[in-house]
Amino acid sequence: MPEGPSLVLLREDTERFVGRRVMRVEGNSTQDIQRLRGRTVRAIRTWGKHYLIQFDGFALRIHLLMFGSYRINERKPNKAARLSLGFSKGEELNLYACSVRFLEGDLDEHYDWSVDVMADAWDAKQARRTLRAQPDTLVADVLLDQDVFAGVGNIIKNEVLHRIRVQPESTLGALPPRKLGELVTQAREYSFDFLAWKREYVLKKNWQVHAKRICPRDGTPLSFRKSLGVAERRAFYCETCQRLYR
Repeated sequence: MPEGPSLVLLREDTERFVGRRVMRVEGNSTQDIQRLRGRTVRAIRTWGKHYLIQFDGFALRIHLLMFGSYRINERKPNKAARLSLGFSKGEELNLYACSVRFLEGDLDEHYDWSVDVMADAWDAKQARRTLRAQPDTLVADVLLDQDVFAGVGNIIKNEVLHRIRVQPESTLGALPPRKLGELVTQAREYSFDFLAWKREYVLKKNWQVHAKRICPRDGTPLSFRKSLGVAERRAFYCETCQRLYR
């Protein structure tokens, strides 16, 4: 599942379509996508893992789910697009294996931008207050909670917890205040590191624990859980340098 930083790259790649009219609409989405024909793109935005194309009076929300992808000015061979938008000069945006949904009215009525770790409106103090209110929640689960850390996915979760030396089954209430602060700070800072590495095509080279076997910090084998927490996502962590707070 693409994480918040990858959606920021998609937004940047498609900002060329802002101010342009949709000339052609195709796709196998069950939504009334033909209502987009003739409409002008007013803005391209993202919130967490949501890609948002804004028009007058409504917006189109795209969620790339687990295996979604996109192509600009090219198509996947032998693969039907969920949504294909054509513009002038033969340019097009093709979206595959994604969720398509219309959001009526103002986007500000649908989203709290202060919980998006990539947004200028990100509110770290609010995040800390939210964490303190749920002491029994596992840190692995709260990092994947899109109402708290919109845009954080499983890769960022594993890497942040290794960076701050905390095991994923630690509970929020057991974390010292300094560690709680590090959790909030690094959820955002690592997301921007992720974005920079993604731009330079070196993201996987900078993974410390995700999909790895040996801890680069102390050289011991990493622990692996195929399904951990309420979210039941994969966890990679080091029992030597990451502490369990319970």
